[in-house]
Amino acid sequence: MYFVYRLLLTLGFLVLLPRFVLDAFRHGKYVAGFGERMGNLAPLETDEPVVWIHCVSVGETQASRPLMNGIRRRFPNHTIVVSTTTLTGQTLARQIFKADAAKVFYFPFDWTWTVRRSLDVIRPSLVLIMETEIWPGFLRECKSRRIPVAIVNGRLSPQSFRRYLRIKGFIKRVLEGLSLAVMQTEDDAKRIRDLGMNPDSVHVSGSIKFDAGTMTTADLVTSDLSGRFGFSSVAPLLIAASTHGPEESLVLEAFQKILVSEPRPRLLIAPRHPERFDDVAGLLDRSGLTWTRRTAVPTEADKACDVVLLDTIGELGAVYSLGTIVFVGGSIAPTGGHNILEPAAVSSAIVTGPHVYNFKEINQIFLEQDAIIQLRVEDGVDIADELASVFTRLLTDDPERLELQRRAKHVWEQNLGATELTLDYLEPILNTNKRPIRSQ
Repeated sequence: MYFVYRLLLTLGFLVLLPRFVLDAFRHGKYVAGFGERMGNLAPLETDEPVVWIHCVSVGETQASRPLMNGIRRRFPNHTIVVSTTTLTGQTLARQIFKADAAKVFYFPFDWTWTVRRSLDVIRPSLVLIMETEIWPGFLRECKSRRIPVAIVNGRLSPQSFRRYLRIKGFIKRVLEGLSLAVMQTEDDAKRIRDLGMNPDSVHVSGSIKFDAGTMTTADLVTSDLSGRFGFSSVAPLLIAASTHGPEESLVLEAFQKILVSEPRPRLLIAPRHPERFDDVAGLLDRSGLTWTRRTAVPTEADKACDVVLLDTIGELGAVYSLGTIVFVGGSIAPTGGHNILEPAAVSSAIVTGPHVYNFKEINQIFLEQDAIIQLRVEDGVDIADELASVFTRLLTDDPERLELQRRAKHVWEQNLGATELTLDYLEPILNTNKRPIRSQ
């Protein structure tokens, strides 16, 4: 079965190669770090045991921050390295871990020879996979070298579970490469056990992302954004966070409907993917609103413009404390939603669409305590009108907005502590003081 997997992986790579090349020319995706993805890494000079933390993209990278800090605090004699799969994740990891990680690099393609190259350089004592990205070739090679691998902050959606069930026999063999799975919820734990993971090696911690909410971007960035753009408590600031198409156009339409409000509100849009920054800029050009980009040369007009386009990576967390209302994107567009915990940690009034299946359990916790507003998108309903209605209500009804903010902060506080529990489960493995020998 592993032969079939490697064959399909290679065929898939060849089929998608033209798309990779096109995206490389358009956006610089995939070409970045190609040598690292092929296993060509610069030497890692250390005699300390190495912990390899793997994050897929931005969300997992942000969530890994409290785990990184916890390992450094409890096990100061360990060296930590971080890998990512995506360009955006890599950019953020290099930014936030520049002082803490000995190396930040791209995860290798899952061929045997590329994985072996990477493992020969890193020689980890432990690999931690954030959430659940299962690479059969990588897990098999780690198992052959007796390198423990643990899933942390594990999440296994019903959709992924159903797909894995179709090849349950193979997945069960793959999961034998895991030493430990620390899952977010009991449902996640049950799913991975049902796929064949040893029940004694499966634990539940809650979501580390609650702890990550305490670790927003430096106050200096918040001050810089506030000073340059003139954000203040006088003019309400609406934040459209991690948006996908067509959410930006819907938010802009809703925003234009409420511009008659006093004081006149302002809007900040932070698209999820950098390759869409220019597309959103085009929307703003056609909107008739005054606007500017974060990366533009500062001018005095920045303090009064209607809309700010946050066309950077890693600064969104610094904006939440400045916002009056936060719409979390990927939730009207059917992409599964994005993390609501960072805005909750700074007492934001949070609004989402209905498509939040990537964070179903977390959103449900907030809904049960009336700590979030979730739009119901039904046939015949104008989504922009619905957004405008919610924005208007929260801007004009101070008691409702303040209570929503208080409840969001309270729910977040109630669910802290997953990082320390995860570290307790990892402690027997992290107590090792040995670094694996290089393969021959």
